Amino acid sequence: MTAAIRPDETEKQGFPATLIWAGYALGFALGGFFDGILLHQILQWHHLLSGIEEARQDIRVLILTDGLFHALMYVIAAAGLWLLWRSRRSFAAHGADRLLFANAMIGFGVWHILDSVLSHWILGIHRIRMDVENQLFWDLLWFAAFGLLPLALGLLMRRSSKRSGSGRRTPGGPVALALATFITAPLAALPAPDDDTVMIVFRPDVSVAGAMAGLEASRGRLIWSDASDTVWAVDISGGGDANQFYAHGALLISNSILRGGCFNWTRI
Repeated sequence: MTAAIRPDETEKQGFPATLIWAGYALGFALGGFFDGILLHQILQWHHLLSGIEEARQDIRVLILTDGLFHALMYVIAAAGLWLLWRSRRSFAAHGADRLLFANAMIGFGVWHILDSVLSHWILGIHRIRMDVENQLFWDLLWFAAFGLLPLALGLLMRRSSKRSGSGRRTPGGPVALALATFITAPLAALPAPDDDTVMIVFRPDVSVAGAMAGLEASRGRLIWSDASDTVWAVDISGGGDANQFYAHGALLISNSILRGGCFNWTRI
């Protein structure tokens, strides 16, 4: 008698490793983007190093490390898209969509589990909410809702996947997952809402007097500068216009976490 094929053996029935790992990588990257966009920028509950006292004293450190975090998620997302492209011949195979989404759910959950265990409890570099007394409650809530639940749903989806035939169909799942990555990733580079602090990077030849003239024209308030006075943090909450700095030697004006981190060539 021929043994029946178990549903959880679909990965062994012709799906290439590139398709399997594409789902893991894209789900993991989307988990990182979700965390960064929602917690770092929209809710502003923490930055990557909010749990380290020394880092909180220097806005440049927080911006740089958040930028490096998003840059790492871009690398992982790019690797996932490359794997997805390499496995494109398998898109139309029956069960490919379900397997891809299941693995993406697993990758999404694994990101939040890893972040909770490593960042929250072992290293202590941040917690989900830094402004509450019971930080563990929010850690466990996030761990369960966005870590364990997606992981369990992904595993259940893989185990319940059934190949009802060998027919082929139009590949919609890979396209949808790729679009989700292309849409989500740029959001990580958007400025945080209601953030009145902007980073100003000046040309090396700009004098302090010239930079101060830009500060006066912008009606802002200087809250931090690096040792060389080429990188400033300026508060424009009083209705100032940071774009005025461009007329006084600014190379870059941004409160985008990603751009601030990637363009920061100064020494910490």
